[in-house]
Amino acid sequence: METESAREVHGRAVPKGPSGLRRLSPAMLETDKLARGFTGKPEGDGLQKPGQVLAAFKAAAPYMDFGPRIVHAIDWLFTFTQPQDWMEGSHPIVWPSAALQRQALDLGVTQAKALNRLLVELGLVVMKDSPNGKRFGRRDAKRRIIEAYGFDLAPLAARQAEFEAAAVAGRAERECIRRLRRRATIARNGLTQILETAGEIGFTDPDWQRLAQEAGELGRSLLKMEGSDELEFGVALLERRQLEAREWLESLLPQAVPETPESVDSDPLGSENRPHQYTYKPALNPEQDTVVASEEGSAPAGGDVPAQVPPVTQPAPQEAAHAQPARTDNGTVLRISTDELITLAPRLRPYLRTSAPSWPDIVDAADFLRHDLGVSRPLWGEACLAMGREQAAIALAIVSAKPAGHFTSSPGGYFHGMVAKARAGTLNLDRTVWGMRARAGTVVVRRSCPQ
Repeated sequence: METESAREVHGRAVPKGPSGLRRLSPAMLETDKLARGFTGKPEGDGLQKPGQVLAAFKAAAPYMDFGPRIVHAIDWLFTFTQPQDWMEGSHPIVWPSAALQRQALDLGVTQAKALNRLLVELGLVVMKDSPNGKRFGRRDAKRRIIEAYGFDLAPLAARQAEFEAAAVAGRAERECIRRLRRRATIARNGLTQILETAGEIGFTDPDWQRLAQEAGELGRSLLKMEGSDELEFGVALLERRQLEAREWLESLLPQAVPETPESVDSDPLGSENRPHQYTYKPALNPEQDTVVASEEGSAPAGGDVPAQVPPVTQPAPQEAAHAQPARTDNGTVLRISTDELITLAPRLRPYLRTSAPSWPDIVDAADFLRHDLGVSRPLWGEACLAMGREQAAIALAIVSAKPAGHFTSSPGGYFHGMVAKARAGTLNLDRTVWGMRARAGTVVVRRSCPQ
C-alpha cells in the first residue's frame, strides 16, 4: 500500500492561486484581538454612548497622526451605530454598502479598499466578513443586533482610555510649545533692540555683526523645531545670547554716551493726535516788554529823569537753545525757511500734511522720517532736548539728504554723533546748511552797493 507524504498532502490542500480573501498582518491580528476582548458595557454605564467614544478619538486624532481622511471615515461610520449596540452582550458593527461608502466619501473602488485596509492597520476597526463577502445585518424588535457583517467598531471602544490620555498629553505639549515660542519671540525682540541700539551708537565691532548673524540663524532654526525638548534647548540658547548682549552693551554705554543731569523725555512730541504743548511761560503783562518811543527820548526840560531800566540778562547760548519755543509760523530757523528745507531734503515731503508747512508740520514730518533712518524714539527725544525741536528736525533732514555711502555705520549712528556734538556745544548746523546750499547750487551771492 502506497502512502502519501505530508508534503504531497499539504501541497494538494493549499490552493496555488490567490483566494481573494484579505491577507492577515500582525497589525490586523492585534486589532482583531482588541475587538474580541470587547464585551460591551453594562446598561447605565456612561461609556456605552458611542458619542463619547467618537469624541475621545477625534480629540486624540491630531496628536496620533490620524489625518482628516481617517477622521472623516470614522465619523461617517458612527452615523450608522446606535447606543444599544455598545451594551453588554452586543457588538458595535455597522454595515453600509461599498457603493454607499464610495459615494459618501467620494472614493473610487481601489481607494475605498485601501482606506478600509488602513483603518484596520491603524487598529481602529475590524472587518467582519460574511460567507458571500457582502455587508449586511439584522435587528430584533428592540433594535438590538442579531446578525451583522461589516465594520466592527469595538477596537475604538477598547482604546478609549488611550485616546483620552493622548489628547491630554497632546494639549499639554501644545501649550508648552506655545509658551516656548512666546519666550523665543520676547528674546528675539530684545536682542534686536540691543543690536539696533548698538548700531545707533556706532558700535561696529565684528563681534556685534557675528552676534546678529548667529541670532538670525538661531531664530530661523527655532521656526523649524516642533518638539518641546529641542525647542526648549534652542530658546534657552537664544535667551542666553540676549543676556550676554545686554551685559555687553551695558558695559560699553558709559564709554560711548556721556552722562547728563537732565532726564530724557522719551516722548518729546507727544501723541500724534494731541496738539503741540509748549514749555515756555507766556508773560502775564505783555506791555512790560514793550518799549514805548516816548520813553526812549530825552525828558522834557525841567522834568525828572526817568529811572534807568535794568538791563535784560541774555541767556547763555546753550540755555537759549533749550528755552526756544516751537514756532507756529513759516519763518526761518537758522536762516532757512520751511520751503527751502524741503527743497534741500526732499525725503521730508511725503510726510507733510500740507503744501505750505509751518515748523510744527516739519517737526511732525521729521518724527515719521526718523523711522526710515533707523533713529529710535529715545534718541529723537535726546535730540529735541539738546537742540530744540526745530533744529532737531533740520538735523534729521540733513542726515536724510546724505547719500548712503556717506555713513560709516548707519544714519542712526551718524545722527547720534550730531546729538553728542549738540550736547557738547560743538554742532554747527548753520555751516552745514550753507554747504548743502552750495552743493545744490542755490547759494545767492549778494553784491555790495557801489560807494
